[in-house]
Amino acid sequence: MSNVETEPAELRCGEPVDDRRPAEEPRVDVLSARDVPLGGPRAMLVRRTLPQRARTLIGAWCFADHYGPVDVTKTGGMDVPPHPHTGLQTVSWLFSGEIEHRDSLGTHALVRPGEMNLMTGGHGISHSEVSTSRTTVLHGVQLWVALPEQHRNAGRDFQHHVPEPVRVDGAEIRVFLGSLAGSGSPVRTFTPLLGAEVILEPGATSTLAMNPGFEHGLLVDTGDVRLAGTMLRPAELGYVSPGTEALTLVNESDGPARTILLGGPPFEEEIVMWWNFIGRGHEDIVRAREDWEAMSDRFGNVEGYPGARLPAPALPNAVITPRRNPSRR
Repeated sequence: MSNVETEPAELRCGEPVDDRRPAEEPRVDVLSARDVPLGGPRAMLVRRTLPQRARTLIGAWCFADHYGPVDVTKTGGMDVPPHPHTGLQTVSWLFSGEIEHRDSLGTHALVRPGEMNLMTGGHGISHSEVSTSRTTVLHGVQLWVALPEQHRNAGRDFQHHVPEPVRVDGAEIRVFLGSLAGSGSPVRTFTPLLGAEVILEPGATSTLAMNPGFEHGLLVDTGDVRLAGTMLRPAELGYVSPGTEALTLVNESDGPARTILLGGPPFEEEIVMWWNFIGRGHEDIVRAREDWEAMSDRFGNVEGYPGARLPAPALPNAVITPRRNPSRR
């Protein structure tokens, strides 16, 4: 997915502070989302929880858009023209609907509920995303992962994975990246990561073992979920710093509660993120934008999309400046 804001904020993310708390009483920071229009005059609104002023990364997870359920007969659905990426991986996960993915590797794939598509755009890739004619309700998340310095110019790649569900204490879990509850994903990443859909039965309590070296984020899609004693409402994300060996999730709803659990060790490198590019400084962003506007071979071509590619917005009239995770006091 593209960040189609006409005036995207510049972000430079630093090392999160490792504020270790007792495992039995982890502190949970509640992060609210902001609405961002995705597309043209009939824009589909997405709820963005990362990045924001209160937190820029959770592990290497640097971007989280949460959208739907959207009746595409009223909104027109998703139609994101070919657009570029550098220095990151995109992770697509749907709850309902179907999206057609095309990229400059020549990939033509469908994103379906319960199936993960991961695209690597290190040195440069471009792709398009369009909801299909079979879609009536579109609902899901789009996530980005920052690549570490050693691999930020990695070659283009695309991976697809359909995780098998596992059940633990009233929870159904699908692990699409990393490992959780005895289930593991074979998908390759450049830093240790956790990504999983966790669906809780009505009134269920589930305690899950965590990697204490990871920080974690729980994004609530449906239902009211208590995370380590802190209530999270739909579209809120709860953040827990490293040092926690287990997290308890309680569904306080009368119906099922669906969540996305993210994790990873604190990402210690500074990055600059602007529009669809991640670099290490202002000049990286300038160069990537120039290459895209010049139709450089760096990003390749997307075949089969019936329209023009997405132009890059204007750069800010200033050098991109740092934005860091806040210090914990």
